[in-house]
Amino acid sequence: METITLGQLLEAVHGTLLGSFDDPNAPITGVDTDSRSIHPGALFIPLAGERFDGHAYIGPALEAGAAGCLTAGERDSYLPGKFYVKVENPQRALRDLAAWYRGRFDIPFVGVTGSVGKTTAKDMLAAVLGTKYKVLKTEGNHNNTIGLPLTLLELDASHQIAVLEMGMDRPGEIDYLAGAVRPDVGVITNIGDAHIERLGSRENILKAKCEMLPHIRRDGLVVLNGDDPLLNSLRGKTPVPAVYCGQGEGCDFRAQVTGGDGVSHIHCRLTTPRMDREVKIPALGEHMIYPTLIAVAVGERFGLTPDQIEEGIGQFVPTRMRMNILHRGEGITILDDTYNANPQSMRAAVSVLADSQGSYKTAILGDMLELGPFAPALHSGVGECLGTAHIDCLLAVGQLAEHIAQGARDSGVSQVIHCNTREEAKGVLPRVIRPDSTILVKASRGMKLEELTAKLLELTEEA
Repeated sequence: METITLGQLLEAVHGTLLGSFDDPNAPITGVDTDSRSIHPGALFIPLAGERFDGHAYIGPALEAGAAGCLTAGERDSYLPGKFYVKVENPQRALRDLAAWYRGRFDIPFVGVTGSVGKTTAKDMLAAVLGTKYKVLKTEGNHNNTIGLPLTLLELDASHQIAVLEMGMDRPGEIDYLAGAVRPDVGVITNIGDAHIERLGSRENILKAKCEMLPHIRRDGLVVLNGDDPLLNSLRGKTPVPAVYCGQGEGCDFRAQVTGGDGVSHIHCRLTTPRMDREVKIPALGEHMIYPTLIAVAVGERFGLTPDQIEEGIGQFVPTRMRMNILHRGEGITILDDTYNANPQSMRAAVSVLADSQGSYKTAILGDMLELGPFAPALHSGVGECLGTAHIDCLLAVGQLAEHIAQGARDSGVSQVIHCNTREEAKGVLPRVIRPDSTILVKASRGMKLEELTAKLLELTEEA
């Protein structure tokens, strides 16, 4: 973060100064929300959660070196030499500060949302744009109402472009985030069933994702998945020009998978307004054409050459636990895709497993959360696709995963095991490990199936 002053903070958050400190030129060198990791000269923002209230840690944060803090109310006492800024809601003030701070940077901003694949698209965009520009990108799961503002506040004079992921689980969140980002280019990867429990239908999910559109700058662009029926319905209705990516005839940016090794990469033919060439994508699965095409479309928008775009695609590295390929001894490959899951991403992951090189293919799948009354049928559908894909073995983990198990049995999967808990599943893992096999591990984040990936690594030898 570039240094700002107390006076600028007061302007950004519409705050009121409390206590006796009154130097508007006092410097602020960063923003912290955790009193245990305070940087000297930072602003401490006390956030409130279900089990904590950051206001209880204002004193320790200031004593640890914070220059001052936000507060939702008056304090019993004020430390000398520290500033206290009263705001109505500290979390909203964090967003307002980030929106104000973003306005200091005359660089392009790319906003990415969607039900499936937004993190992969963000990583591919950063890899491609990084061949020409210094990129700030969302790290980890910082795509929410706290993480995105904190990411914006990481901008400094060295950055030339920003790629920011926007997540949501209810209406209004994308509007809240996109209002701070004000992207030059907006991206919607697709519309799926993620968070359908709260939103009720895919049509409502589309409306929520489209909250980004009014915030795209007037001379901007929106990049959409042309193979997604709901996004395709937006043709001619977007407030800024739109380009479409996919395999369909009506797409401006098209790709066709032409091959791959089933181990580490696929090949595809890219056809765009400025290039027509075959490229190697260092990841598995036909679904990888979509983040690649999105990155190509945005790359062309910002003046990258075909060679730069191809170089960036080759440098793509997925975020940890996002279809990471782990090669082990005896020809065993583990596909660690444990970061999150919904019905669409589950099916895509099963397709990757089906196309993999191993002679024996095992799926370790856990519950998909936030699907509400749709959950049993959607879990059963995933199980049925395992049989269609000729997967040899399923280890289903969790209560909802019983529906995956039943669907798999009904569709002809030869070995189906169901465990209610991770601990129970750990004891079963030796039964599903065999030489020359590929093992997929995937579930919603709350299932923490990365523990099973770690156990698999313990039970197998290094390659």
